Amino acid sequence: MRFVQSVAVCAVVLAALLFGTPPDAGAVVFSPQSFMLPNGMQVVVVTNRRAPIVAHMVWYKVGAADEPAGKSGIAHFFEHLMFKGTKSFPPGEFSRIVARNGGTENAFTTQDYTAYFQKVARDKLELVMKLESDRMSNLILTDKEVLPERDVVLEERRSRTDNDPGAQLHEASQAALFLNHPYKIPVIGWKHEIAALTTKDALDFYRGYYVPNNAILIVAGDITVDELRPLAEKYYGTIARGADIVRNRVSEPPHLAARRVEMDSPRVGQPAWSRYYTAPSYRTAKGNQAYALQVFSDIIGGGTTSRLYRSLVVEQGIAASAGAWYNPNQFDSGTFGLSVSPRPGTTLATAEKALLADIDAILKIGVTAAEVARAKKKLVASAVYARDSLSAAPNVIGGALATGRTIEEMEAWPDRINAVTLDQVNEAARAVLVERQSVTNILRPSSPKKD
Repeated sequence: MRFVQSVAVCAVVLAALLFGTPPDAGAVVFSPQSFMLPNGMQVVVVTNRRAPIVAHMVWYKVGAADEPAGKSGIAHFFEHLMFKGTKSFPPGEFSRIVARNGGTENAFTTQDYTAYFQKVARDKLELVMKLESDRMSNLILTDKEVLPERDVVLEERRSRTDNDPGAQLHEASQAALFLNHPYKIPVIGWKHEIAALTTKDALDFYRGYYVPNNAILIVAGDITVDELRPLAEKYYGTIARGADIVRNRVSEPPHLAARRVEMDSPRVGQPAWSRYYTAPSYRTAKGNQAYALQVFSDIIGGGTTSRLYRSLVVEQGIAASAGAWYNPNQFDSGTFGLSVSPRPGTTLATAEKALLADIDAILKIGVTAAEVARAKKKLVASAVYARDSLSAAPNVIGGALATGRTIEEMEAWPDRINAVTLDQVNEAARAVLVERQSVTNILRPSSPKKD
């Protein structure tokens, strides 16, 4: 069980999308088939006959950004509690059954969704569907199960965040980047609010969000839609529909001032600089802006041939690493990021100044048509390999559907990338890389040398 910060989501989901796309314009990505159960649960099937196994995932359209005020961490906490028992399957039995049948299982929580997955042999699919559908509506929670698990989550926070300077800085950075939106709150939650969560909080969350009309079932692997439909109807179709859920989140005000977050720690060995900008997501972007930003991020930060790496690492020799990334896979605002780590002997201030000089020059002059063409070709052509991955399709499709996109939009990704123009790339970059809508992050050893 794990929680996933937005940066990690970007790395997993975006990489899966890029590497799960066929190389030809006009082609499809995963060719999924979809249908809706009468209770409002969407079902998606991706047939992949490469091996007699299946990946079974259930996605709930609720994450940390949907939590009630003062109850931070309840989405991730409840992910843990879903592994407690039901009348049919006592605590721990779910995981033991999956393991005994040669399968693997886990779950993750993000700002926008929570997902549960199993990977099993084809003939064990019905078994995991029986298990997963049972806990969708029959979970038994008392203080006996809830309170010890709350202590587990508190220990997870201590080990993953409170003892990790990089995680602490990221948490502070997100709190500074978003002035009002709940993306400012960490997925795992604030310590004092986790400690106050109760069994009633968990049950209220469960009854409100863990309903079939707020869920998506995705099965990928050695199965067809005709084979899955009767199983989906048998196990999930009989669960009663819940109340309709509308995501009414507070909006973010205009950003009028740049922010800076600095942290020193004796646990830091290598200083690092990064900057995050608020950016449109797939759902909130206008026109081709999100796709243009993907092309731009590849040009300036996509590996060892990118603009920033060539300039700062190869040519100037002042950085050990440099890059850029863009996460459009969120329900509300996305994030664009820059980063640099100086080489020994180079100060952090020198590396920061050089990177920002490069960015200013790129924004002023613009990238070139040749760079755009190469990035587009790279993004689309390099995407062929993950079609062999059983996990890529359900992760990409689930992330898209849970953040307000459609299968049609997701399948059109290659065409949208190929349609990006030079002007769109430069316009999108200049609109997003604006200092006042950014937070700059500094991480360094406790006794840094004076710049």
